[in-house]
Amino acid sequence: MIRVGLTGGIGSGKSTVSNILREKDIPIIDADVISREVLDIYPEILEKIKSAFGSEFIDCKGQLKRRELGNYVFKSEEQRKKLEGIIMPYIKKEIFERITNCDKLGESLCVIDAPTLIEHSIHKDMDVNILVWVDKDVQIYRVKSRDNLSEEQVLDRIKSQMPLEKKKGEVNFIIDNSGSVEHTRQQLEKILASIMKY
Repeated sequence: MIRVGLTGGIGSGKSTVSNILREKDIPIIDADVISREVLDIYPEILEKIKSAFGSEFIDCKGQLKRRELGNYVFKSEEQRKKLEGIIMPYIKKEIFERITNCDKLGESLCVIDAPTLIEHSIHKDMDVNILVWVDKDVQIYRVKSRDNLSEEQVLDRIKSQMPLEKKKGEVNFIIDNSGSVEHTRQQLEKILASIMKY
């Protein structure tokens, strides 16, 4: 089975590419979805977050206040790394378990969709890596519109990830997602045709 890493920055339109892949019945392992699911699968994560950051980030139902914690940790690299240190080992464990399951099901291809694929060295375990790229102005505009965040909050999130220009050097293929969805689709079709030759 070919393991394909799919990454991009916040607002680069990675989910658009994921959705096109889903239409083709290609299995997607979504790290963002897993990052929410691990809190239910491994209740000890919440306890570790509470002891590291305080109970003000846990609501009255015992659920994580994701946005509040996000706004807090994205202001400080030290705090962000502290949170990643707690949650990333669980996310990685789930990703690789799901890759194994796809392989057992006899899939020929499996896509791991992860915004910090490269930052956490998951790309090194992939056979092929794809970057979804847009310029920074497009990123800022899209995230402000989509997530109702201030420009400062958007920039905090962009700065927390490796710059897209730097990610270009770590991947096999780049999709320029600053044009139409149709243009993105055409680029993806060419990439998939190349991948299936591996």
